[in-house]
Amino acid sequence: MAEEPKILATIPRTATEQLQISINSYKDKRYLDLRIYYTTDDGANWLPTKKGVTVSPDNLLTLKEAVEEAMQDLLTVEEE
Repeated sequence: MAEEPKILATIPRTATEQLQISINSYKDKRYLDLRIYYTTDDGANWLPTKKGVTVSPDNLLTLKEAVEEAMQDLLTVEEE
């Protein structure tokens, strides 16, 4: 039986779209999933789109370092 995704964060994009960041599994392998979800019933149900990326555990450190660098660059620009 498939493991339920563990949703780590949800970032609203529009009234009918959101980015869900979750830990998911497929064929007994776990990965980080960043995917756009949509709703047609005022948010009662959210459905995944094909728009998204999966990150294997082997690449999480690279993603973390890239996000940290982006935070430094973007937050520094906003403060100026």
